[in-house]
Formats: sequence, C-alpha cells, structure tokens
Amino acid sequence: MNDDRSSPLASPPRIAQLWAMSRADLARLIADARKVVVFTGAGISTESGIPDFRSPGGVWSKMKPIYFQDFVASEDKRREAWDRAFSGRAGWVGRAPNAGHHAVARLVGQGKATAVITQNVDNLHQDSGVPAAQVIELHGNASYATCLECAQRHELADLKALYEATGDLPACRACSGLVKTATISFGQPMPAEPMARAEAATLDCDLFLVLGSSLVVYPAAAFPAVAKRAGARLAIVNREPTDLDSLADLVLHDEIGPAMTAAVPAN
Repeated sequence: MNDDRSSPLASPPRIAQLWAMSRADLARLIADARKVVVFTGAGISTESGIPDFRSPGGVWSKMKPIYFQDFVASEDKRREAWDRAFSGRAGWVGRAPNAGHHAVARLVGQGKATAVITQNVDNLHQDSGVPAAQVIELHGNASYATCLECAQRHELADLKALYEATGDLPACRACSGLVKTATISFGQPMPAEPMARAEAATLDCDLFLVLGSSLVVYPAAAFPAVAKRAGARLAIVNREPTDLDSLADLVLHDEIGPAMTAAVPAN
C-alpha cells in the first residue's frame, strides 16, 4: 500500500510548508519589535557570489591571510597585499546586493531597524540603500583604503592608477604614512569606536536579528548573548546551526534572501 506520507514526492511540499510557517514566525517577530538591530555575517553575502572566509573553498583556503604586523614591517608583504586588492582575487568587492540586503534596507527605511552591525567588508549594505551612519562595520571595509597614521580616506581606483603607472606602493597624500585597505586584518586591534557603537545599539534593541553568521568569531559573536541578557528577543537565520541557537527565540535554517523577502516583503 502506497503511503503518501512516506513518499519522496510528498517531502518537498511539506518542507516548503514548514519553511513558510517559520518565515511567518519571523515576520511576526519583526512586526512585534520596536527597535531591531540586524547583525550580518558572510552568509548574507554568499548569495551575492562573495566567498566566505573560513569554509572549504572560502578565501583563506585559497590564500593565506597577511597579518597586520607583517604588512607594517615588510614592503614585500605590503606589495603582496596591494596586488591582491587591486586584482580582486579575494572577491570581496564588486558584487551587487541581493534580496537579503534589500530586505534589511527596507527594515531600516521603515524605521524598524536602528542599526546594522556587520562582520562583512563588502559595502553591500550601503549599496542596498542603508545610510552609512547606520552601518556599523566591525571588520572594516574593503572598498576603500585609509592611512594608518592620520586616517585619511583614499579611493582604491586612485591608488590603483598610481600603482600601475609608477609601481610605487600607496602612501598617504596627506602625511605620507602607510596606506592599507580599510579592513581589519589578523593581528590588528578591533576598532574601539564601532565596537562601542555596536554595544550601545545592542543594549537598546528589543529584537536582535542574526543573518548569516556562524557566531564563532569573537568578540563580535558575543553581541547576541549581550542582547538576550539585556532583555531583547533573539532570532537567528543561518543555513547551518550555531552555538547560540539554544539561546534564540527563533532559529531558521534557511536561505537569507528568500526568508527575509517573505518576512519583510517589498511594498
């Protein structure tokens, strides 16, 4: 006797129904919140074709990171770092925002989300329409460079043109100091100002929404627990389980773009 409940043909509709119910739960959680803080990791940007850092096939499985101390001390390491940046081999920039980014931008535009804390360096939240003042970049930004001495901003296109014309390593036009992409490298101290802003936003929210983070990189991964201790609800949307799933009020193992589009539909 054929039992439809065990038939492989019956599985996809049931899975879709479970996902739809879970997405509806996420939508209700967001609707009930007054101040949402969105926390994003590599998983939101892989849907734009940007590789993550640590998984098999990720950036660090293809090239070794250049530590901050080595960048500062070695001209050869600086040249290697700039060759990577100008060639785009890491693949962190040059992509378009996806449905997940646009859903986050809608939350911000509606006044529902007060801040977007991100571990990503790809500038896609700003590209999707989130005001730069509301994006808190814990690991910096790969789309421009800064002087390590005076913090002067430098555009990559300008630095690349000069590098290709002269072969000279980028130097600050204001103070002649060392210039580096505005990412936080291994061995480089976490930036105090973004960390302080992220903590303040976390303590002030009533829903902390994690999108696409494995929550294994500290101190950034501590923010969800900080939010819970302060009384906020915690929702985690990630394809794989995380160590903080047991703390969450809602866990959704789903693709971020479709899940957030369902939870925060466009008008």
